Amino acid sequence: MREDLTERLIHALQQDGRTSYNDLAAQLDAPRNLVSTTVRQLLETGQIRVVATAASAATGAHVLAHVALRCSPHAAELITRLQEQEDITLVSAVSGDHDVVVEIRSPDLASLHEALRRIRTHETVSTAAVTLYHRVVKSAFSTHPSGDGKLDSTDIALIELLREDGRRSFNDLASRVHLSPTAVRGRVHRMQEAGLLRISALIPHTPQSGRIKVGVGLSLSGEDEDAVASIAAMPEVEFAAEAIGRFDVIATLNSSDAAEIAGRLEELRSIPQIRHMETWMHVRTHKEDYSQPLKGGD
Repeated sequence: MREDLTERLIHALQQDGRTSYNDLAAQLDAPRNLVSTTVRQLLETGQIRVVATAASAATGAHVLAHVALRCSPHAAELITRLQEQEDITLVSAVSGDHDVVVEIRSPDLASLHEALRRIRTHETVSTAAVTLYHRVVKSAFSTHPSGDGKLDSTDIALIELLREDGRRSFNDLASRVHLSPTAVRGRVHRMQEAGLLRISALIPHTPQSGRIKVGVGLSLSGEDEDAVASIAAMPEVEFAAEAIGRFDVIATLNSSDAAEIAGRLEELRSIPQIRHMETWMHVRTHKEDYSQPLKGGD
């Protein structure tokens, strides 16, 4: 019961990291005290982090790429260097045909090319296979503005505070930006509703976390809209994107239950439009930070 509640709480917080304990309890049909205790334990033990992500229009990151690297066995210095680069949001050691995967968010193709050049020239890198994300279909850390995407200096200050802790109270936020809690609540809700801000639970992945994280690259044929929708609907799929390059779709599955992951992989293999599937196990995620700093405001 407790393990099942934990998994359902994580999924709920990935949808909205600021959901109140009362709403979580009602949503999951669980006692409020148990819900609040479980969420606090998840946060205090580092099993999840709740962070804010601004829309790409606000961060200036319009080009997203997945890069799979083959490296020499002595790649520790490379991994450290990759973690230090602001435009790299994910650095993960993996098993399979490659050794490390990274995700890059760049303002344009020229900037992406420069980022790839820096990676390829490192002495431990033998090959770098690049896939561009054409459209992010599912992600707890992706949002798209429905309006003009403009943010003022107070909006930016609030987002920066929520990047550090997405569950900061409105009272705390208000004291830091010198507004009333009601005004802050209105600003945060406005940014969320306009697609300028997403607040979600991030699941750190290490060998000690008890999580199983699998990357999947898929080649499709024929009419693929139904296949993409089926992939995105799987609860274990925390990320899915239509892509250009090695794969037509790249997805990430995450669960504490190995049987669930195995079952979903078999389910993927049964989708008629999927003609080829390649998988890789994330052994240790060294960096996962989609909350890039903003580029400015009014």
